[in-house]
Amino acid sequence: MTTIKKRDGSSVSTDNLNRFIQSFYGRILFPHTSAYRAARVVWNKRVSKSPGLIVQCLSTHDIAQAVVFARENDVVLAVKGGGHNVAGHALCDGGLVIDLSLMKQVAAHDNTPTVTVQGGALLEDLDRVTHRLRLAVPTGVVPKIGVAGLTLGGGYGWLSRKYGLTCDNLLSCEVVTAEGTTLTVHQTEHADLFWALRGGAGNFGIVSSLTFRAHPVSKVYGGIIAYPRSESRKVLRAYRDFMFLAPDELTVYAALMTTRDGKPAVALMMCYCGPECDAERVIKPMREFGTPLFSDVRSLPFPDMQRLTNTTSPDGASNYLNSTFVSDLSDEVIDLVIEQSNAVASPLSMVQLQIVDGAVRNIAVADTAYSQRDAGFNIAVEAKWIEQEDSERHIGWVRNFAAALQPYSARTSLVNFLGDASPAEVRAAFGNNYERLAQIKAKYDPTNLFRLNPNIEPRP
Repeated sequence: MTTIKKRDGSSVSTDNLNRFIQSFYGRILFPHTSAYRAARVVWNKRVSKSPGLIVQCLSTHDIAQAVVFARENDVVLAVKGGGHNVAGHALCDGGLVIDLSLMKQVAAHDNTPTVTVQGGALLEDLDRVTHRLRLAVPTGVVPKIGVAGLTLGGGYGWLSRKYGLTCDNLLSCEVVTAEGTTLTVHQTEHADLFWALRGGAGNFGIVSSLTFRAHPVSKVYGGIIAYPRSESRKVLRAYRDFMFLAPDELTVYAALMTTRDGKPAVALMMCYCGPECDAERVIKPMREFGTPLFSDVRSLPFPDMQRLTNTTSPDGASNYLNSTFVSDLSDEVIDLVIEQSNAVASPLSMVQLQIVDGAVRNIAVADTAYSQRDAGFNIAVEAKWIEQEDSERHIGWVRNFAAALQPYSARTSLVNFLGDASPAEVRAAFGNNYERLAQIKAKYDPTNLFRLNPNIEPRP
């Protein structure tokens, strides 16, 4: 018999559950079925949770019906879009999962560079449609990430220095609130909620569709240059100094990683979205930062650029992440990053350095819920491994790395990189916008129904 857990640990009555099941139009996945087992698999293999029921919605009406059932029965509720959150917030044990994975439609609008995306669409779904029109929306760098979840946490990627965060390009969205009400939200309608959705994570409702501004990007000049790990200090110092003068059309991540043939390396992953005739001139200095192990930088379609990191984020791996901002990538920080990276426990693991500037800084911190616009550099420590018995060793590497960085940390991190964060860490990630977010949370979700996320407690 199927049971669904309430937040107090008791079970929803059989009558209430049966009424919901009989009236629900979308797909219902019961435990012990193959479809259920497939749906409870998420990107992070470390996450293994067993919901009482998974409902796959086909429409906004389905979402609203499931939300009303969850609210009226005080059910433990999770929302699954792309399922890429490292903490596994897309699933829950014993409760209800609202799965949007069947709602993946992407529609471009005639005569205007805008595109509307359903709440279950992935970045690759969006890129497939926009690229046919020689357009692109600034998103993240992993094609299998969900568009909605990325947007709600900000969204930083290859085009962000030129065109801003994903949430900066959001024009409107359709949201199902905790009351089960469907709202159309934009700059002039429910403006407080629109502000909160642009960086406030999944705290305020379920976003069933999003409309974005797209930009004239079809081909870019991008790829990777890798140097021996022994040249890390020279390369990272040159990278830091170079990026402060680089044009906004150029985004470059630095990474300490292991090459496919097992060599420790320091790599520069880059994307230039300006005129192709200028591309080689712009990136040429980076070819001379050291003695390359290999270099593959060329003109390529933007969707191919998006797939550049596929090999560094394999399916079926366990993942544990930590990120922290540092205001200055000083020589001391660079030396520390190199030292800690050299203690890595898995060839799949890596450390990424990302500069946050350009168009991201052109929007005031108070203009959207995303608050880390002046944060400097993000240092993302990413452990990835296959064998489960090694988990503690890999997790320990990340935690030790994070502890070593604390004296230099700005004490805040990317919302989208938060795992099982403490309330203090969540507050720090939202920065000075936290109190306003807590008030908006109290207005739209006073009982904290949407709590499996970087959670903001409602505060009137």
